[in-house]
Amino acid sequence: MSSRKITVVGSGFAGLTALRTLRKISREAELTLVAPAAELHYLPGTIWLPSGKHRREDLVVPLREFLQRQRISFHAARATGLSADARTLQTDAGEVRNDGLIIASGARFLRKLPGLEHAIIPCDGVAAGEAIRDRLAAMDGGTLCFGFGSNPNEPIAMRGGPVFEFVFGIDTLLRKQRRREKFRLVFFSPSQKPGQRLGERAVGMILAQMHKRGIETVLGEKPQRFEADAVHLEHTRIESDLILFMPGLTGQAWLDNTVLPRSPGGFVQGDAHCRVPAVACTYVAGDGGSFPGPDWMPKQAHQADLHADVAARNLLRELDGEPARDTFRSELVCIIDSLDRGMLVTRHEGGGRVLPPLRALHWAKALFEKRYLRRYR
Repeated sequence: MSSRKITVVGSGFAGLTALRTLRKISREAELTLVAPAAELHYLPGTIWLPSGKHRREDLVVPLREFLQRQRISFHAARATGLSADARTLQTDAGEVRNDGLIIASGARFLRKLPGLEHAIIPCDGVAAGEAIRDRLAAMDGGTLCFGFGSNPNEPIAMRGGPVFEFVFGIDTLLRKQRRREKFRLVFFSPSQKPGQRLGERAVGMILAQMHKRGIETVLGEKPQRFEADAVHLEHTRIESDLILFMPGLTGQAWLDNTVLPRSPGGFVQGDAHCRVPAVACTYVAGDGGSFPGPDWMPKQAHQADLHADVAARNLLRELDGEPARDTFRSELVCIIDSLDRGMLVTRHEGGGRVLPPLRALHWAKALFEKRYLRRYR
């Protein structure tokens, strides 16, 4: 294995988990991480930026020391394309040769909805969370609108959980600040049962929490466009002073310069082994892939980690001339946080469970984050 060069594209959850697994199994492989910066941006923690519980430095984790400890080379660049055999990754800072490749560069948001520039996309980065914090702090009152969409060509390609967390977290924050009565909070969704991938019981509990908190809902209407002061749905116009909207997801733009098989929604096609069909020694992990599985399989960090571990193990086997054996499990695990409590939702092939909002689950989410990031600090 000493001569094997393995390239991992992306420094998010899937990319870093893949690198950790690769190094754990093979101490000799030459590993290279390709990413714009040697940083992990822990986006699940942006929900705590508006309250001041987190700051940028809590969420942007430098990776230099981690890479040095693990003897991983770093190529600071953005991927721009790939050779037909996938053995040469093209970047804006030169070519990177490989014997094996793991694509973990994540997904990007669809930005086709007219007027989207008037909304803040909560998971667009740490800066988006800071913008929500600053806008909210400067407001004396008004209407706050929250919503999310999906990819029409691949409905599973969506990320709605963080929107629920921003809704509940901001409601809690305003109550703590004793100014909730000055604000109108409105949640909108094209679905009558938003968050269906969480399961029927979870949807019911989420909507019940909104009703209990006085958060209005407009369900069953697709958003048509946004304006600086309004959300336009199919039949309803909602005046708004701040719009938080999470569009559907699609594959990264650089994939258009490859011959990799793609799903209807624009993602790299992966099989149950996270292998890209018909392309040797090439695997995909995380949000940038489209995989076989149940229609509730999430685009979330936990699932990305499961993909990445399997991709790394199978790639090393293929490089050794062995067949891929490991398959990933489809599993949804999330704590929908509301700043002082958390609601646990789990789902897997055998079933799942939902726990009502509990203080202990809020602290469990914070502890998980601390332990997760410790390995990279």
